[in-house]
Amino acid sequence: MIRGLYTSGWSMLANTRKLDVITNNMANVNTTAYKKDTVVFESFPSVLTKRINDTRSPLNPSGNIGSMQLSSDVGEVYTYYTQGQLAQTGSKLDFAIKDDGSNIDTSPAFFTIGVMDEGGNNNSINEYYTKDGSFTINANNQLVTKEGYFVLGEKGPVTLSSAEFTVNEKGEILQNGEIVDKLRIAQFSDAAKLRKFGNNLIQNTDSEAVDFTGSVVQGYTEQSNVNVVDEMVDMITVMRAYEASQKVLQAQDSSLEKTVTEVGVVR
Repeated sequence: MIRGLYTSGWSMLANTRKLDVITNNMANVNTTAYKKDTVVFESFPSVLTKRINDTRSPLNPSGNIGSMQLSSDVGEVYTYYTQGQLAQTGSKLDFAIKDDGSNIDTSPAFFTIGVMDEGGNNNSINEYYTKDGSFTINANNQLVTKEGYFVLGEKGPVTLSSAEFTVNEKGEILQNGEIVDKLRIAQFSDAAKLRKFGNNLIQNTDSEAVDFTGSVVQGYTEQSNVNVVDEMVDMITVMRAYEASQKVLQAQDSSLEKTVTEVGVVR
């Protein structure tokens, strides 16, 4: 019966984690180029249970009771990198990466972003990646994100001589008819090795870079790939699963209470 309490309680914790992920998806439905997450459940491994401070039994001096399996647990939070709809803005500072459609979920492409390492001795730039191409220009005529992070080109942070420029489908930046730099578009072979860092940035843990197969579109931004209806359906399903585990836990708790207070009572 105690094992049943643990199993029901752990299932409630796992569903709470999934509900948090769904809530975060819905909160970012209007975030430019946000990529939805989903929770993958896995069977919780069996754990050995034993009596604490009770090894005096000659038949079982080890105190081991046996193994116990606590239902399912959160195995991983998987991110879908499928492309969202491209929305036309008309702004020359807005960009989107148009994938070729062959492997947009398993081998996504990103803009390369430089974030200053404030804690480092030389203020070095750390590389991150984003699908959010809604950029702006800072006081130094550098192309930056809305948070002020550098947009990186082949020559480092993209620096413009004026606000008049165009970017072709290869990511080449042209001013006065000349190529002054090229956006660094990073495409990776294994999306499973990418991790969300925060501020709509992606961190590469160990995925190999491959040749960019898509194209860059100026005057467009990529929308979130979250479907609100699907998230609402998932939320209802998770809530029902949580409530079912809660009722089972309450029933077991009631039975345990009767066992403790009534069984063995001499009348």
